[in-house]
Amino acid sequence: MVDPSLHPLAIPPEELYRQCRVERLRRSGPGGQHRNKVETAVRLFHPATGVSAEAAERRSQEENRRRALTRLRVNLALQVRRHVDEDRQPGPAWRARMAGGRIRISPEHEDFPVILAEALDFLAAREHDTRLAANALGCSASQLVRLLKLEPRALELVNRARQEIGLARLR
Repeated sequence: MVDPSLHPLAIPPEELYRQCRVERLRRSGPGGQHRNKVETAVRLFHPATGVSAEAAERRSQEENRRRALTRLRVNLALQVRRHVDEDRQPGPAWRARMAGGRIRISPEHEDFPVILAEALDFLAAREHDTRLAANALGCSASQLVRLLKLEPRALELVNRARQEIGLARLR
């Protein structure tokens, strides 16, 4: 059973994988003449949240499983919001990625979905005001926007929410 107060990204990736329903699928992809003979595509569905992800671009089912898990974690960061109290401090993953007011992370890093989820949670708690959220996270508003730009869907998500409440889009 998943603790509702705990974001799914707070658990280790392999434990998250064990919570998922795994489907092995046939998809077109690399590999030449016999590429559709083996089911190498993988779709993961996280029943507790209803979030899913798929990977089919590699010939190896294990590589596709890893890619699908990475995509699932990013999708969870984008789609699952957790309540953030006004006085809550950023988590250990966020603090570990901060250096001199800068957010040091690559979209390929294992911590990226955790960092992205935390940024989106803080933004949602502060009505998508980047200045207030960045202040609470210990970085500048431009650093926060730069982080969002690493995942274009995150920037679009924030921009849609900002437009709904009459704020300007972020660039």
